Amino acid sequence: MKGISFYFQVHQPFRLRKDFNFFSIGPDGRYEDDKSNAEILKKVANNCYLPTNQVLLNLIERHQGKFKIAFSISGTALEQFELYAPDVLESFKKLAKTGCVEFLAETYYHSLASLFSESEFRMQVALHSKKIEQLFGQTPTTFRNTELIYNNHIAKIVESMGYRAIVAEGADRVLDWRSPNYVYHPLGAPNVSLLLKNYKLSDDVAFRFSNRGWDGWPLLAGKFAKDLHLSVQGKHFVGLFMDYETFGEHQWRDTGIFDFLDALPGEILKYSDMGFMTPTEVAKAYSPISELDIHGLVSWADLERDVSAWLGNPLQDSAAQYVFGMEKQVLATHNEELIHAWRKLQTSDHFYYMCIKYHNDGDVHKYFNPYETPYDAFIHYINALHQLRWYLGQLSENSKTDSAGESSKEKASERKTTKTTTTTKVDDKEKVLAGEKTKANPSAKKEVTKKEVTKKMPNKKMSDAKSVDRYILN
Repeated sequence: MKGISFYFQVHQPFRLRKDFNFFSIGPDGRYEDDKSNAEILKKVANNCYLPTNQVLLNLIERHQGKFKIAFSISGTALEQFELYAPDVLESFKKLAKTGCVEFLAETYYHSLASLFSESEFRMQVALHSKKIEQLFGQTPTTFRNTELIYNNHIAKIVESMGYRAIVAEGADRVLDWRSPNYVYHPLGAPNVSLLLKNYKLSDDVAFRFSNRGWDGWPLLAGKFAKDLHLSVQGKHFVGLFMDYETFGEHQWRDTGIFDFLDALPGEILKYSDMGFMTPTEVAKAYSPISELDIHGLVSWADLERDVSAWLGNPLQDSAAQYVFGMEKQVLATHNEELIHAWRKLQTSDHFYYMCIKYHNDGDVHKYFNPYETPYDAFIHYINALHQLRWYLGQLSENSKTDSAGESSKEKASERKTTKTTTTTKVDDKEKVLAGEKTKANPSAKKEVTKKEVTKKMPNKKMSDAKSVDRYILN
């Protein structure tokens, strides 16, 4: 049987607050625009997540388990579901219980960590897998990196973490004459299967479905099933990977996208040699036909299908170096809330909004973008990082103060103990013991309050992006 493998990205970007009179990343406040995040998530939930999940559930029941799908849901999206749309989370749990849905592993914070810090990358993948196990009762065995960012080095790390398969983009420049419809294995990672996205067929649905100027319009379920059947002949599978928001958000309901989705599985299953398979099932069913060397970075973004959507211009590169350069200092605090805040600032969307190479990809970059220009995105993001760095400084100062105070108490106790002799009176012994008890239970660190932060808050904002590096270093 030739496999048709549907897998969807579910990632909900979040927005930063725009009022920097007080921008708290500490325990006294949130740095996210909660109101805007909630409103947008509820809009997408009503347009896409809830109706599409119901269609998929109906399809699984109608076809008695023969229809299968996979999801890659970021940890930040799952958190927003928990906060603002618990009904969406419950609808995904219902799908999980059918046994026909696979959840893929990825970075918890949908971050670029794989490009900057292997240790951080490994930690985020572990956190994400733990979240998937907690919510859906599955241990992911197939890995999908943020925005399908991939090369040989990333594959080796993923293999060392024990994953059976990894999903990547079937970009023409890395395939040459090869087909994306075979299972390969990465160079230097023979124990992991490489499953490539068929971007041409995926984009017929994700980007061209409602384009009346496209020569394939209208795309009917029967026609698309025929295209899939022709594409997979003599091969292994067809990997169809797209944003989940394709259904009802990018392609609106009135385009007929839900009718198309509802009819497609039935049309595919009319072919006796085709069936639906999850990525892990594809990896189990087919042995890799050859090794594939992808030493340069690829992704599924823009016409270039590289990482230039997030890195490459001075704004993006400076911002990325700044946030990942804080790793040791942030982790050394062991402050879970602060570490969580820092990791959320690694989310790829922040850098995506700083992209200046629009051209044909302009509409995609503008979608859900809260900023008027890439420079606004950069200014806003760097101001947030400055506040994070300032808060780190406050924690460091408090730590030094506490250490100095503790040292003084120890010296005073030592002097008191030295004066004590074997003829010390009972009441003197009690005083010594009281002193020891105080030393063993020093007072807790003083928490930085909003009032104190407001009083000491640095009044430093960026008015332009002409001197990027100079601004960041100051």
